[in-house]
Amino acid sequence: QVQLVESGGGLVQPGGSLRLSCAVSGSIFSIYDMGWYRQAPGKQRELVAVITSGGITNYVDSVKGRFNISRDNAKNTVYLQMNSLKLEDTAVYYCNADLKTARMSSREGYWGQGTQVTVSS
Repeated sequence: QVQLVESGGGLVQPGGSLRLSCAVSGSIFSIYDMGWYRQAPGKQRELVAVITSGGITNYVDSVKGRFNISRDNAKNTVYLQMNSLKLEDTAVYYCNADLKTARMSSREGYWGQGTQVTVSS
């Protein structure tokens, strides 16, 4: 059993900051890519940022220069520091982890339950 537990969402004014965290627990052999996705009302879920096990990062263009993804491999945790937040960043943010539960298992993607981020004045 694998669990991803997110925290850190909330209400913030435009220009403000929030830091999301996602802790992965359970039967884990190895975690590969970890990422954050978001889904705004009436829109499809989109990839926001991803980080490999080696620390290579990639971001959707709309958040480059404002968001920073990082991870603590010892804690099986991924973070998303969000600065200079805009109204259009409002969405439910989901954590995703690509991992194996055993040496011989296949890599699978697991999702967190989502955390609401609302940017509003």
